[in-house]
Amino acid sequence: MMIVSSPSKSLKKKQSQENTSPEKRKRPKPPPAPFFGARKNVAAAENPIPSSSPAFATPAHPLRPFQPPAPAKAAILPIILPPPTLRPLAFRTFTKKHNLTLTSSALQELASFIGRHCGSGWREEGLAEKVLEEVARGWKNRNGGVIVDGASPELKDILKNLEGNMSGGRIITGGNGQRGGLSRQNSLMLEASDEADHSKTRLGLRPTSLAREDSQASFGMSGIGLGGEDDELDEDGSKDARRWLKVVSAFEQPRFTYNVAKKHFERITTPPSLLPPPSHKTDSFRNRYHIIHQRLLRNESFQTSAITSFSRSSSNASFRSHKITPIANLLGRHGTTHLLLGMLIVLPTGALAISDLTGAITLDLSHAAAIPHDSAWFTPGMIVLVDGIYEEEEESVGKGLSGSSGVGGTIGGRFQGFFIGQPPCEKRRATLGVSGLDGMAGDEEHTIGGGFGWIDFLGVGSERAIGSKMRKLEQRLLRQQPAGQQRSRIVILGELNLDQPRSLQALKKVLSLYATDGEGETPMSFIITGNFTSCGVMASHGGGATTGTGGAGSIEYKEYFDALASTLADFPTLLTTATFVFVPGDNDGWVSAFGGGAAVPLPRRGVPGLFTSRVRRTFAAANQEAGLTGEKKGGEAVWTSNPSRLSLFGPGHEVVVFRDDISARLRRANVRLKGKEADGDGDVEMAGATQDNGDAMEVDGDEQQQEQRPSPVADPNAVPYDVLAARKLVKTILDQGYLAPFRQSIRPVHWDYTSPLYLYPLPTAVVLVDTTAPPFCVTYEGCHVMNPSSILVSGKKGVARWIEYEPGRTGKVRECTF
Repeated sequence: MMIVSSPSKSLKKKQSQENTSPEKRKRPKPPPAPFFGARKNVAAAENPIPSSSPAFATPAHPLRPFQPPAPAKAAILPIILPPPTLRPLAFRTFTKKHNLTLTSSALQELASFIGRHCGSGWREEGLAEKVLEEVARGWKNRNGGVIVDGASPELKDILKNLEGNMSGGRIITGGNGQRGGLSRQNSLMLEASDEADHSKTRLGLRPTSLAREDSQASFGMSGIGLGGEDDELDEDGSKDARRWLKVVSAFEQPRFTYNVAKKHFERITTPPSLLPPPSHKTDSFRNRYHIIHQRLLRNESFQTSAITSFSRSSSNASFRSHKITPIANLLGRHGTTHLLLGMLIVLPTGALAISDLTGAITLDLSHAAAIPHDSAWFTPGMIVLVDGIYEEEEESVGKGLSGSSGVGGTIGGRFQGFFIGQPPCEKRRATLGVSGLDGMAGDEEHTIGGGFGWIDFLGVGSERAIGSKMRKLEQRLLRQQPAGQQRSRIVILGELNLDQPRSLQALKKVLSLYATDGEGETPMSFIITGNFTSCGVMASHGGGATTGTGGAGSIEYKEYFDALASTLADFPTLLTTATFVFVPGDNDGWVSAFGGGAAVPLPRRGVPGLFTSRVRRTFAAANQEAGLTGEKKGGEAVWTSNPSRLSLFGPGHEVVVFRDDISARLRRANVRLKGKEADGDGDVEMAGATQDNGDAMEVDGDEQQQEQRPSPVADPNAVPYDVLAARKLVKTILDQGYLAPFRQSIRPVHWDYTSPLYLYPLPTAVVLVDTTAPPFCVTYEGCHVMNPSSILVSGKKGVARWIEYEPGRTGKVRECTF
């Protein structure tokens, strides 16, 4: 039996000596240090800040301030924060505290940002509330407006800068006790103020000098150069009203669609295409229907009143409330009376029908009468109101008016219409939610409930954001001018056929009348519309302005504009003080090369610069001779689209310019209705549809005709035909709220560019150049509509005609001999 004992202490000592290196074993033991020196070293090692008392001597190293180690950056575990979960907290911070309104897209951006940078402690530690507070203050400091939009560059910039100033879900606090947020300067900004811009970007900061520059982009303020309310006008350009004139092309105008669920307009962010999918055609019809439908629901004739029950026993029809019935709901309701809202269409069988979002039904208008009588046109492609009786298919057997059943298609039976009318128009001030605003400067306005005043339909600023400021500016620049100065005039010339020498002579005469005006009295703008040739350019047909070949047609077309440049060069004063706007027609290049002068798709681009280069050089030479270069703005030539818009003082004045022979197209496609004898019943009269109320149509013309003019319903034969034709055309276009209310085969439209064709909200003025209609100036529901027709007066030799319009007032048809 073996007994194993533990090694002795001597053995352990021997093993430890064997494992020690020879150099270390031979090293002599150092002598003991002095007492004070050993104490000093111990104190230095144990206490980083040794005492300076004489009893312990003075430390050998200099004293250093205490610097605690930098805390390690706390790691945040990102989470997915649903926007509905953050909504109550965001509502308290933005709406209750800062009077801001969050859109769904902005709430999504904030929820994504907080979930990514604050993690699970966004609620318990109060991290989300601090971030929301900082974002709200930053938004208000940038004057972003009341509505916080998630697609705005301001919000993205605020979140980007805030991301660089956050650590562990918390906003970094500077040495001076201030936050490192966006609304105030912090220590990091002070330290980086002298560095380059790329250094500030590296720190996640944004120079404060840029905050004012693009803080107004969401409402288009930066595009028109609007500063603060107390900004003084400079002596060079700000006192000229032409600085606030902007031409908005149809291809530059923002595109909107109406959201039925939110009852609001939403901006379309997807890029448009000239060859979109077929579904976009359906979307364009659906959007038209929704806009007119929501407009009708705000009309007093379609609102249910609390006193409706008391009015049933009364004979007064003013209390009657109308109700629109979807077409799909007609099934199984034989012999009942309904009011339908839908588009007039032509079925493949050739029968007339009406269609809405639920279906279509054959329409019988053989006994229908227009309300009011002969007040508007009705063509396939228009959205109309039809009042009548539904008859099931059994009642229609033998009459050729049967259809296939099924919701979404043509339902069986027919709809016997007795009354048909246009959906009543809505005034601009009602659409924008501002009262006392009829396009006149100086009117007292105040905000009322509802409306779309915060929507920037043109990209120049919304009515609620800058409307009041722009009207004050207009009052200061235009309405307080000395007597005799009419700088705000806009001269509107009709169709100018450059291939006819007499047209250039008429143009020269008109320009000579305004070239003699004194300084500060010349017109602000000249609007010249096509067709610039009497025949289609480069169209493969003989005669007219072309020779049948494409090359010869383009060469001649270029020479016509060279002749126009020579005519304009004789008036350098107008070229340096006015803006010339050129709107093409259907005969102009390039679309007429395949259209042959027929209707081309709308909207259409301006005349290519290949043909108008001489005109542009003429303007440049006149400005250079006058010394108007650099920051001094001289005259300019703008070749815009058809249709296009002129914005004066932001949303204060919106002038739509449209060149189309729409009157002849309406007469060709009109649906023939019954005569006047069925128009005695007034049960279906709608507000805004009659012409004998307080908002009746006004014709600006001969005063003697207006004094002797009776009611058009009472005695229509006493009213001149030109006046009746003008009223009928204006009411049709403005009630439809659309510039091309026709079928696609009659007037093609680019499906992705239908937004520029809407007349909603109602503009302050419409220039409708129609050579097939007589010249007129008509005011309807606060919108002034003008038609200068052609510059050459038909039937009168040597007479030129145009319209002189002053924004906020009315136009006047003028003539002169040449």
